[in-house]
Amino acid sequence: MATSRITRIIWAFLLLMSVGQAAFAHERDRHWVFLGQTTVDGFRDRDTIVIGRSEGRFQSIQLRVAGAPVEFQRVVVRYANGTSEEVEFRDYIPAGGETRAIDLRGDARVISSVDFLYSRAWWRHGARPRVALYGR
Repeated sequence: MATSRITRIIWAFLLLMSVGQAAFAHERDRHWVFLGQTTVDGFRDRDTIVIGRSEGRFQSIQLRVAGAPVEFQRVVVRYANGTSEEVEFRDYIPAGGETRAIDLRGDARVISSVDFLYSRAWWRHGARPRVALYGR
């Protein structure tokens, strides 16, 4: 009798934890705008995500990785006014991971494209990473 009650309490706790995690993920994603994505092919060491002018102004960006890990070397943000900003960071991002929020200099800026340079991390045979760009 006591065992079934403990089991129900444990299941209720696990259910509440999963609901809480889903709410946290929704809250986190609510502030980020999807700007585009690319598949890393492993043949080049650079890829570009082009963003339309209508996307708006952003104060920070974030890269999210899926499918396989990527080791980033640096990121170059190109703005609509023709200027660019190089962000150097050497981050190994596993599949399912994301970079920190990368703050952009100045006020919110219109981004035209983002180049990222990477080293090929260890990938399973046939696995190719997808890199998605978000702005806030």
